Amino acid sequence: MTSIVIAGSGNAALCAGIAALEAGANVLMLEKAEEPLAGGNTKYTAGAMRFAYNTGEDLIPLLKDPHDPRLKVTDFGGYTKEKFADDLLGFNDGRPLSIEQETLISESYAAMNWLGSHDVKFEPIFSRQSFEKDGRHVFWGGLTLAAENEGVGLFDQELAAFKRLGGRIRYGVAVTELTADGGTVSGVKTSTNETIPADAVILACGGFEANDKLRQKHIGADWDKAKVRGTPHNTGDGLEMAQALGAQEYGYFGGCHATPMDLHMANYGNLDIPPGERKNYRKICYFLGVMLNANGDRFVDEGINFRNYTYAQFGAAIMEQPDHFAWQIFDAKVADLLYGEYYFHDAHFVEADTLEGLVELLDGVDQAAALRTLTAFNDAVDADTDFDPTVLDGKSTNGLALNKTNWAQSFDQGPFRAYPVTGGITFTYGGLKVDDTGAVMAASGQPIAGLYACGEMVGGVFFNGYPGGSGLTSGAVFGRRAGAGAARSAS
Repeated sequence: MTSIVIAGSGNAALCAGIAALEAGANVLMLEKAEEPLAGGNTKYTAGAMRFAYNTGEDLIPLLKDPHDPRLKVTDFGGYTKEKFADDLLGFNDGRPLSIEQETLISESYAAMNWLGSHDVKFEPIFSRQSFEKDGRHVFWGGLTLAAENEGVGLFDQELAAFKRLGGRIRYGVAVTELTADGGTVSGVKTSTNETIPADAVILACGGFEANDKLRQKHIGADWDKAKVRGTPHNTGDGLEMAQALGAQEYGYFGGCHATPMDLHMANYGNLDIPPGERKNYRKICYFLGVMLNANGDRFVDEGINFRNYTYAQFGAAIMEQPDHFAWQIFDAKVADLLYGEYYFHDAHFVEADTLEGLVELLDGVDQAAALRTLTAFNDAVDADTDFDPTVLDGKSTNGLALNKTNWAQSFDQGPFRAYPVTGGITFTYGGLKVDDTGAVMAASGQPIAGLYACGEMVGGVFFNGYPGGSGLTSGAVFGRRAGAGAARSAS
């Protein structure tokens, strides 16, 4: 029987393991972390997955509860392959779709159905991806489903499927080196001083987001100051091990997923917080207000698009500001639209009944400039267009050096609130080049026999940002491919 070792235990690793087991392989998964922190970044996510579908009917087979009464008054819309492609192109800085992006799009729905066939099921994201309008739940932004219990639930369901098929997992065992025989990967060495032979090795052990030095090297000198919102264990080990065997570095190493986060959160995600609350250190309702930097200036068009398409960029934009922070400003008109993360017991904010009073509470900011910015913003708001958070409503400002394109409302109803934020890095974009079986390519252009990769380690999927939820889908698509490829080639 073909023997496969997988380094890592997150979504991509588990999908690789399930696919390899389906193909008849014997699979051993080695996880660097002890069991409570297993799962890589997957447990820290909201469990949402973006994929192409035509109508709401396509979602029914994926649902844990296809008889939920809310479905009768829900408009899911559609999210076509063409729309998915347009969304990815919007982050490519003029690049055409990469082969990896085309694969992500074309195989996204099949990967979801495949997960469903292994009893991995999902729920509509009513609370964060829909607004009520005329008595119906209207979804927006192309992101509709997430695993129950978020990332932890996704991990639990996938791990259960992996074990049902006979997969084995060991915790607290890091892969430290790849062994090779005549140019073919033959197994791994571990932190427990073992050498484990294998017919193929799949690297699914994440990017380098938890490595301060590699962040500074690849993304920028100040990126050691970013908050790491996921696991402390994704330190680039797999990338360095593969490169030691001549693997081809591939993709955009200067980019990363960097969400706006509470400035005062602790570094690294906290799995002790209940799953439904882990996202509460994120602060992604900036589209309902404005963001000001230390100079008192706005620095992004907060309403340029739905937040699904901007948060990964705006987290990075905050890191580029003086002292790497900003304040998010809201008035009472949007209080009931702010997500629960803004009312989390540990959320940091200041509040005042007047704009003048609020500005006086903004630590680290040029307060006079901030008040001028907010006053000018109020004067520039288009008062003739209706506010509608379910669509790109065109309610903009006019005449500012940096206009807000949608959802621009005057700050005229107190109490006013401001939340301090910084950039929280989730995962990195640069990685390895893989072929259409998931095999890692050498710098020579040939595959490295016996070596496969998936998840964050696959380069070329994302460049200057990404549409929310596509990271987990990418893990499933390329994990499934790597598992099947490894089992097929090594048999």
